[in-house]
Amino acid sequence: MSVHLLFGLLVVHFVEGSQYLSLFAPQQNPPDPCYDDVKEPRRCIPDFVNAAFSKDVVATSTCGSPPSRYCKSTTDREGKVIRNCFICDANNPQRRHPPSYLTDLNNPNNLTCWMSEPFVQYPQNVTLTLSLGKKYELTYISLQFCSARPDSMAIYKSVDYGKTWIPFQYYSSDCKKMYAKSPKALVTKANEQEALCTEAYSNIDPLSGARVAFSTLEGRPSAYDFDNSPVLQDWVTATDIKVVFNKLNTYGDESNNDDAARESYYYALSDFAVGGRCKCNGHASRCTPNRDGRLQCDCKHNTAGYDCEKCKPFHFDRPWARATAREANECVACNCNLHAQSCRFSKELYILSGFQSGGVCLRCKHSTAGRYCHYCKEGFFRDPIKPLTHRKTCKACDCHPVGALGKTCNQTTGQCPCKDGVAGLTCNKCAPGYQQSKSPIAPCIRQKAVNITTSPKEGLVDTTAHQIPSVSTRPPDKCGSCKKRKKLTAKKYCRRDYAVQVEVVARETVEDWIKFTVNVISIYKKSKIANSNKRGETYLWVPKEDLACKCPRIKTRRRYLILGKQSRDDNRTGYIADRKSIVIPWKEKWQQYLRKFMKRDRHGRCLT
Repeated sequence: MSVHLLFGLLVVHFVEGSQYLSLFAPQQNPPDPCYDDVKEPRRCIPDFVNAAFSKDVVATSTCGSPPSRYCKSTTDREGKVIRNCFICDANNPQRRHPPSYLTDLNNPNNLTCWMSEPFVQYPQNVTLTLSLGKKYELTYISLQFCSARPDSMAIYKSVDYGKTWIPFQYYSSDCKKMYAKSPKALVTKANEQEALCTEAYSNIDPLSGARVAFSTLEGRPSAYDFDNSPVLQDWVTATDIKVVFNKLNTYGDESNNDDAARESYYYALSDFAVGGRCKCNGHASRCTPNRDGRLQCDCKHNTAGYDCEKCKPFHFDRPWARATAREANECVACNCNLHAQSCRFSKELYILSGFQSGGVCLRCKHSTAGRYCHYCKEGFFRDPIKPLTHRKTCKACDCHPVGALGKTCNQTTGQCPCKDGVAGLTCNKCAPGYQQSKSPIAPCIRQKAVNITTSPKEGLVDTTAHQIPSVSTRPPDKCGSCKKRKKLTAKKYCRRDYAVQVEVVARETVEDWIKFTVNVISIYKKSKIANSNKRGETYLWVPKEDLACKCPRIKTRRRYLILGKQSRDDNRTGYIADRKSIVIPWKEKWQQYLRKFMKRDRHGRCLT
């Protein structure tokens, strides 16, 4: 064979092999059932399984330790009871009947049965306990008997890994006598988690063995609306199952001192099955062992936990909820503008936002602050060049230690509050018409001539220009009386155009107005001016003469409840407050009153 021919065959085999492997590409990367074709989240659930398969069962009584005799009873054609006796020996593989036979592969043609010690009679009980290792939502519990059905038995469940037990179902030939339960009781929506007792399985031929199956949802009124029934969701949830055999079913011949008769009565089962799904609350399609070997859900939709019962860290913008057929209820990440790594959920803010957002960022970095880390903290201002998500979006105020009144500047413009006669963004120079003095209290004093006395390196530069008139303030004797409107009433709420809770961040003077930069925390009544109805940073305008009379009285770094009127003719962005407005320090108790006022306003019952 030539080299060229050999190379050609190799190429053909390679191409054919590639095509062959491509047939399995979909199987290698199957679609995630928790998301649709456009990657939108949807409800997903694990496969339905026998949760008991290969799990360990603990029995309080098992024959064979030490070896013991047991008998099987049959009847001949004439109805006479015939007993054949055998030996149960735990050390002999052919004669043992351990609890592991209950959850192995059930083969009807080759039954392997667990067996209790013969004649464990009432009031002594025999108990089988099965641990599922995780929460499951159960559909049925099935018991296949090798012996006669018991006269009385009960099924219990645990949701806390065996610490406490809740009754699931009772079986007895006499429910009232054995369990003080009526066999004719019905389940209503008021008692959907009540265990019932039935006499259907016990009043039968005691020699016939058969299957007893308990359906967790049968007869429960909300079974057809399971998605919207937290009561039933809790009812079918279990981590452990316990079966308690309370009384044997006999012919009554055990009292004749007949050993063979007594040894023919025992509990024996070939199969203990528990049908259900791994509980993942609609947020996972499978359960897998973790590093510790413990079974847990492979959670999607930004959820976490063994049962996907909570949102994973930093995804608390809305509350966790179980997925339904209509809504996946995916957990949503908090919006912290890349300035925080943790957040918390606030139910109050979630309700106020119209059930849209409830996340509150914690420990904002990069000199930011606020619920979303969306504005700069005190002593910093926004750099207009950089985006909000930039690490250096906030710049230090750098207010001059002599020329400025403090270290806090306007968080939007960066303007520091300057002393009289001082100008500049950081208050580092004298205003026109002023010159530098030697006093740290009044570093710039008025002068008539134009002089330049110092260089920029010395800190304060004094430039003189036209003489600026001093700021006029309203004389105290003309202020008049200013009522302290600290009492909040429905009448006052209804007569105002807006009602908001704000935090005052900074202030500056603009002509005859004082312009406060405020962070709107909550809006309790929307203004008629469209550009004012938003949360976050905006402005509050107060006439300078009213503020000089302390009517209203407003300080920075404080929170206030403000109720005022707004004119459509005013083009200022934000809110306007004057001596007729209600400006009172914020108290948490106002929240309760304001909700009542809002409800009254929505129903058209606002006082006028």
